[in-house]
Parts: sequence; C-alpha cells; structure tokens
Amino acid sequence: MFTCPNCKCELVRKQGTVGVYWGCEKCGGRAMAIGLLRKTTGEDLVREAWSRAIINPATNGRPCPLCFRNMVEETLTVANKPMALDLCQRCEFMWFDPKEYEAIPPALIPPTSIESRTLGDIDEKDLPQEAKIALAMHRVEELRKNQEPEPDSAWKAIPALLGLPIEMDSTEYGGTPWATYLLSAVIVIISSWALFNLQHMVSSYGLIPAQVWRCHGLTFLTSFFLHASIFHLVSNIYFLLIFGCHVENYLGRWRWLLLVILSALSGDLLHILGDPHATLPCIGASGGISGLITFYALKFPHAQLGILFRYGFVYFRWLRFPAWSIFLIWVLMQIYGAYAQIAGFSYVSSLAHLGGVAVGFAFWISCRNITQTKLLDKTKT
Repeated sequence: MFTCPNCKCELVRKQGTVGVYWGCEKCGGRAMAIGLLRKTTGEDLVREAWSRAIINPATNGRPCPLCFRNMVEETLTVANKPMALDLCQRCEFMWFDPKEYEAIPPALIPPTSIESRTLGDIDEKDLPQEAKIALAMHRVEELRKNQEPEPDSAWKAIPALLGLPIEMDSTEYGGTPWATYLLSAVIVIISSWALFNLQHMVSSYGLIPAQVWRCHGLTFLTSFFLHASIFHLVSNIYFLLIFGCHVENYLGRWRWLLLVILSALSGDLLHILGDPHATLPCIGASGGISGLITFYALKFPHAQLGILFRYGFVYFRWLRFPAWSIFLIWVLMQIYGAYAQIAGFSYVSSLAHLGGVAVGFAFWISCRNITQTKLLDKTKT
C-alpha cells in the first residue's frame, strides 16, 4: 500500500480534474508522478526540483510513499515564496504537504489536454520498474479490500443485467463527442425503421459475400446501418456510446470517423474472405465498433470496467476488471468464434470483429502519442 509520510495513513487513489493522484484522507497531502506534474504545473518546477536533487542527492527527506526510502528534500521558490518539496528519484514521485500543490500556479496549457486521461494509466509507462511494481501491489491490495465494488450510477445496473460490461467510474469528456452521438442517432433511426420490414431490408441491403458488387457495392455501407433485432441494435449502440465517446475525445472527430470507416471495411473484407461463396447476408455495425473497442482498451488499459455476476435472482455481485483484461478475453472469444464461423457452426461474424480489431490496433500504434490539445482545438473549429 501507499503510506502518507506525515501521518502514516494509507493513501487513497483519487480522481481529480487533472488526472489520478494519491492523497491522504487525514492530512490532505498528495503524491503525484513527475510525468503528470510536467503537464499540470509546467516543466520549470519539475526541471528545477530534479536538477537540484541530482546535484544534492542527500536523502534528508521523509520516507517515499511508494518505496519507503527517504526522499530528497529541496526548497524551491514558488510564487515568490519558499516551498520545501520532497522528491523520490527512484520512483519519480513528488510529495506535497497540505495546500502546497494548490499554491503552485497552473501550467500555461489547457486543462482539457489531460482531462480525459483519468483512467489510471497516466505516465505509468514512464515510471521505473520499482514504481510499477509498487503500483501493481497496491492495485492487488485494492482488489482484495474492495470485494464488492459498485458503479457510481444506479442506471448502470440495467445494461449489466443484460450481460454488458459497464464503466465503474464515469469520466467527463474534454469536449462533446458530436460524431459519436450523430452516428448513433442515424443507426438507431435507420435500423428501427428497417425492423418493420426486416426480411426485405436484409435481403436487399445486407452484405452478401457471393454478390459483393450488387447495388454497385453500396451494401458495404447499407449493411452497417441494419441490425437483426432490438437487442442487436441496443448492444451495438451501447458499445458505440460507451467506448466511442472516449476515443473521439482523444482522436478528434475526423480521425475517429476514419477509424470507424476503416474498421467496418476491414471487417467486411475479412468476412468475405472467410467464405467468398456465402449467400447469407451480413449486417450490423459491430465491425466498426470493434475498432473503437480495441483503441479504447489499448489506450486506456487500466480503465475500470464492471460485470454483474448473478446466480438466478438471488445472488448478485459486481466484479471489477481493468479494460485490458476484458478486452483480451473478448479477443480470444472472437478467435474461437471465427473458427466456428469458418467451420459453419456459427452465424455471428467474428471475422468482421477481428477485422475491426486489426484496424483499431493499427490506429493505436500510429496515434497513441498524438497531442490531444491540438486535436481538441481542431474539433472546435
């Protein structure tokens, strides 16, 4: 566990407007990663503290909340006032006593540039191995103590009862994800209208591998907006809203739209390659949504998702998992589903899902380090 160097209490993982930090409920102190401080307080403070610690590495400070070794205490001039700060070079964490962090002037960057990084993975990839181990041990301790976590909103029990994963802790978006909302609305309108004459709509506008170029190839598009049932539609829209909003907030609407289009197209092509002579129409937006799910899970691997385990109508229990673990299980299920699809045992197009996964992974490789501030500015123009 992380321990307060002042009162020896266990630190609590807190969610602030600038990201994740570790705070003391008793005295109000906080521990923050150096990488996060660079974005919230600016480079000058971090650079000065770090350079002084290198010049004078005497461990004369209090124990580090992570590794418990004595930190380096340096007195810096902040807002024309002296401030004694403790820095652990090994864990790359800085400790702030009560009201010290609030006294530091904010950096000259928009808070929205890091607002969406509230999913537990802020700069952890840049930490040394000792800090990563300490974080992992603390998360295990949190899981042990929180045997029955509950989501922050009661409405989330509804999708959970339908077997869908939910976000345990809601986060605000840096901007309104208009593209996600608009696409969701269009899909709902077209699919709901098509359900009144589903057999005709599917046979006319579904994607048939053996007739790829019928309607001049338009079925690549029309099949995206058709769904086989109410639950098929509701579940796809649910995943589109839950994961698509975060991805759009990070990528910006145009990159987000390109990700959806390429994921859907890749899914269709992989479905066709699985059985080029198939005459059964394929419909649904899950190929494009699979790309969004993949990007979300890879970009925000520590986002907490929950599943409601139930036994009949008597026993209910919330289970909390990081996004990467649920994503890994889901991918393995799609691989098995693709085998069953090719063998003729399943009519669910897991191949289309895997096509979306491939594009989502490629987007994560190319866009995982883009500057989010510029993207948000472009979205507003």
